[in-house]
Amino acid sequence: MANLHPNAKAYLELFNQGPAMHEMEPQAVREMMELAPHLEVELAPLAKVEDRLIAVGSDEKVKVRIYTPEGQGPFPMFVYYHGGGWVLGDLETADASCRMLAKQTNRIVVSVDYRLAPEYKFPIPLEDSYAALKWVHEHADNINGNASDIVVGGDSAGGNLSAAVSLLSRDHQGPPISAQVLIYPVTDLGYDTASYHEFGRGFGLDRELMIWFGKHYINGEDDARSQYVSPLRADNLSNLPPALVIVAENDVLRDEGLAFAEKLEAAGVQVVTQTEKGLVHGYFTNMGVFPEQVKGTISKIDRYLSEIKVGN
Repeated sequence: MANLHPNAKAYLELFNQGPAMHEMEPQAVREMMELAPHLEVELAPLAKVEDRLIAVGSDEKVKVRIYTPEGQGPFPMFVYYHGGGWVLGDLETADASCRMLAKQTNRIVVSVDYRLAPEYKFPIPLEDSYAALKWVHEHADNINGNASDIVVGGDSAGGNLSAAVSLLSRDHQGPPISAQVLIYPVTDLGYDTASYHEFGRGFGLDRELMIWFGKHYINGEDDARSQYVSPLRADNLSNLPPALVIVAENDVLRDEGLAFAEKLEAAGVQVVTQTEKGLVHGYFTNMGVFPEQVKGTISKIDRYLSEIKVGN
């Protein structure tokens, strides 16, 4: 029997009344989410929040949202990639959590509105994410940031992109990354762990829905085997940034997140893992339902980043 926090039970009761998203077209799901009622949340006060368009290719641009905490700076930075299975999500879905992240960690948070599948399949969302990291590194002075202390992180597909960006930066001698913060990340498109079987239906991210996301993201099975899609399958995970891996107890992605943490540690990477008891997939960007749980997770992120003394 699943161990569910009361907030998670209430959330799932409502979530499971909706239509089966994996039976819908992506644009229809996006429109449904846009029209869904949103709970009012208290937004963390910051010195400044601004949107910018940044170049990610010869003639392509994506939007980023820059959250600047109060204080003098230059501030350490956190490049954030939102979740949504590479198909859903945007700057708004992660907005309240990114505001709190900036306030509690006293970091500039740069949230990246990478292009979405299936209109833009792998590797385009990853390429956008990596280009955003390079932009942040190159323009740190312009946004009152410290280029020597950049953390990458994200939830779900955003956690996947964070891990993949870390691999890309290592493999291509890209910007130095102080740490990677992976919140219930996708680390393998195998869909066959014990947690997939235990929580495959009725816990917010059904197995069928995760398969739907994966099929929209990749071009074929060759992509699924790529370390930049399934970092758990990477042959070499050495010389990567320290990692904080956070998983939700009642989540199909729990076991692959923990497995990735174990494989990182075996490769000599400094790793801390955290299992959020009683919680389900998606809680981190659902401030209206899980305000205290999000605050608690961000407090753990803040403590982790302080204790490893990143950038020093």
